[in-house]
This record gives sequence, structure tokens and C-alpha cells, in this order.
Amino acid sequence: MGFFLQLTDAIAQRQSLLVTGLDPNPEMLHSWATSRGMAGRSFLSQARHWIKAVIEATAPHVCAYKPSLGFYQALGPVGLELLLEVRDLVPRDLPLIVDAKHGDLNSSSVLAHYLFRELGADAVTLSPLAGQDIAAPFLLYPEKAVVITCHSSNQAARLLQHFPNEEDPLYLRIVAESQLWATPEQLLLEVGTSDSEVLARVRQAAPERFLLLRSLWGEEEKLQAMLAAGLGSSGDGLLLPLPQNLLVEEGLAERAAMLKQRINSSRDQLLEQRHNQNEQESCSLWLPNRQQSDPMVELIVELYDIGCLLFGDFVQASGAIFSYYIDLRQIISDPNLFHRVLHAYAQLLGNLEFDRIAGIPYGSLPTATGLSLQLRKPLLYPRKEVKAHGARRLIEGDFEPGDQVVVVDDILITGGSVLDGIAKLETSGLVVTDVVVFIDHGGDHDRQAKQRLADAGYRLHAVIDIQRITAVLHAAGRLSDAQAGQLIGHIPPVSLAP
Repeated sequence: MGFFLQLTDAIAQRQSLLVTGLDPNPEMLHSWATSRGMAGRSFLSQARHWIKAVIEATAPHVCAYKPSLGFYQALGPVGLELLLEVRDLVPRDLPLIVDAKHGDLNSSSVLAHYLFRELGADAVTLSPLAGQDIAAPFLLYPEKAVVITCHSSNQAARLLQHFPNEEDPLYLRIVAESQLWATPEQLLLEVGTSDSEVLARVRQAAPERFLLLRSLWGEEEKLQAMLAAGLGSSGDGLLLPLPQNLLVEEGLAERAAMLKQRINSSRDQLLEQRHNQNEQESCSLWLPNRQQSDPMVELIVELYDIGCLLFGDFVQASGAIFSYYIDLRQIISDPNLFHRVLHAYAQLLGNLEFDRIAGIPYGSLPTATGLSLQLRKPLLYPRKEVKAHGARRLIEGDFEPGDQVVVVDDILITGGSVLDGIAKLETSGLVVTDVVVFIDHGGDHDRQAKQRLADAGYRLHAVIDIQRITAVLHAAGRLSDAQAGQLIGHIPPVSLAP
């Protein structure tokens, strides 16, 4: 199981967004050991007892543990042995995030091997100033994750983090840049702040990322504000630290349970407020901001900006001549954009029942591969032509007759290539009910293609349609009236104004 699934499963099973630090701070441990009659023992003995006690008390109430590597390194060889003991004590279904703040390129590969292979950690925090190269050695481990520190609560760091101004501060540039390095499943963001406004700006800039809040949030009023600022649209995506002062106090298990309950209660209230607000907006007769809150708007505009929609006379594979051409192959060179397209597909696929994903050669194979990895569903594909040598397979991939397959393609023109692929799948004993495309092309050709699929007994699902694309691009000023008219002939009233 990869880090992301491990984390989300832990959140669901423990019903908790809390993360526990495991830092054997000498000053903190001294008071803890004294109150328990262990003042005369060695620091190492005190640390062992404290770590074991904290894990036993908090394991039912947290979703991850985060030891700081520096505390263990400072103890020398015995400290690293102690860190191995931490690994053994932390339940395997809870992620272990090593807080290293690593930023040295020269030792990155060695550290990645030690943390992920020898120690068995699940994620590591990194300093971003060396750029993407700092994350690359750690991202070579696909089942692990990196946590990029984008903001520190240290007041002395403000001069750098908020440079050159509050409109375009460095910390938000870090957020934007680091999201290009890996998918949300492999890259999280650490935000050290007790300022809900800073957290809200990071959330706005990274709507799909898990945010790990580092600083203590204090009183209940501040907790409510931090939850409102940091939770994602679905009420998740925010990890909060268990306050360190609780880790040396009596009744830790009860205190952790109470804090978890308080967070969940505040989270439920917030989700209810958001739901009621959305209900009110959906009942409004005039919705000038409706498009602005739709994540598909930004995605459509970015697809246009990288050249996925072209105008001119283009001959389609069917021989038909269109006044525009949609080319989704451009997205595979933009990892962040590609992931967002996959996420849009995945939301639709989440409503369907299937055992395997099939891509239609060759255009949709990258998409089908990405969805297979994201949804953890086996991939297969029908060959466009069967080789005269080798295994001479009609279908590439492992399957059993009777397996339910969903067919993924990028865009439907005539339906010929999809039906040909389905025929090969069904000849091999596979069952196909649903076909999912990214864009519903619209027009006579598309209606005929849909009818061909429907007549053959297949259901077609599209992530977006050409009318939606046209309305968004026209409202965003990307399309002139004439270009918009070429696409659908009529522009529905859409506003993107704040």
C-alpha cells in the first residue's frame, strides 16, 4: 500500500486528522521523567519509556507519527537505534513521516535509501530551496511521499518568506512550483503558521494537496479558523499536530480523544455551513460567481493555453473536416495538468463498477495508465494490430474471462476505434458496459457516435462537453465570438467576474 492510501485509510479508520510528533526533547522529557519517578535513569531510558507511552496512548486517536530526525541524530549511534525502535513501535497501518527538513543535494540519494529502505519510513519533509532536484531522489520510491516545507512560523523567516510583497510572496511561489514536481499522492505541503490567512492562501493555491500544519493553533477559536482556512472542499486534506504540551501531561489518551472529537465536531459544523451556502447559491437566480468556484474552469483555460484546442481546417481520422481540432496529447508533458485531468476522469469513474481499465491505442494509453495507477485498477489494452511474432496477443495485460472492463478514450468522433477495441475485448471474454471520454464532442458526428454505442448496448460518459468548454473560454476572453460560434453556434451567458 502506498503512502497516500495508507494515510487516507488511517484518517478514515481513526476518524482523526491529528499527527503526533515523537521528539525526545531533553527539557520536555526531564519534567515527564521526574513526575514519574524516573529522574535518575539515563536519558536514553527516559526517551524509550516516553516514546512507548506516547504511542500507546495516541495510536487510536491519530492518523500519523512525525519524529524529527535531528533529535535522534544528536544522540549519536544510539539515537539512530532509538529511531529504529520508533519504527517498530508505530503501528504499521499508521504512516511514519520523518521530519528531516533535508535540503542537501549531495546526500539526498543516500538519505532516501536510509529512510525508505533501511528505516522503513513512509514520508520525509524537505526544504525546497534547492528546487526540484531535492525531491527527485525521494520520488524514485513511488510508494513513498515527500512533504515540502513552504512556510515557517519562525518570525525571523518572514523577511524571506513574504518577500518581495504580500501580493506575490515567496512562500506562494514555492507552493506553485513544488506542485509541478509530483502528484498530490506523492507530494504534500507543510505549513508552519498560526495565521489562518496564510493557511487560506496556501489552500487556495494548492486545492488538491494535503497540508500538514506544523504550528500549534491554540485556543478553540483559532482552531475553528484554521480548519475553515485549511480543509479542502471535501472537508479533508488538512493534518493537525497534537500539541506537544499534551505529550508530557497525565491522561494523554483521554486528552487526545477529546481533541479529536472537538476537531471532528468543528469539521462537521464547517461542512454543514458549506453545504448550506452551496444550497443557497444553487437556488439563486443570478450566479455571477458560479463558474469562478468550479475547478473545471481553470483546467479548461489551461488546456486551451497549452494548445489543446486549435482552429483551422483539420481532417479527422474519420475523414471529416472540422474547423477546430482538440489535441489532448499535449497534457502528458505537463505532470501537474495531467494529474488534474486524471483527477477529473477519476471522479466520474468513481461512480462506475469495473475490475479493469482498458485504453484505446494509442492516444488514450497514457491516460489509461495514469488512471490505473491512481485508482489501483489493473490496466489492459487491445492491440491495434496483432504482431506476427512473439506471443501474438490480441489483448495486452492480465485478466480473467468475465472481468468487467471500463473503456477509456480521450474524445469520441465516430466511435469506430472504440467499437473496434471493445470487439477485441469481448472476443477475449471480457465484459464491457461503460465507455468514458474526456470530451463530449457535440454536433452531428458525436450524436451518431453516441447512438452507435447505445445501439450496441454501451453507456457513454463524458467528463466535459464542447458547450461547457466554449462557454468557459468565451467568458475568459480566450475565444472571440466568431471562434465560439464555430464550436457550438450559441454562447450561453456565463460570467467569470468576481
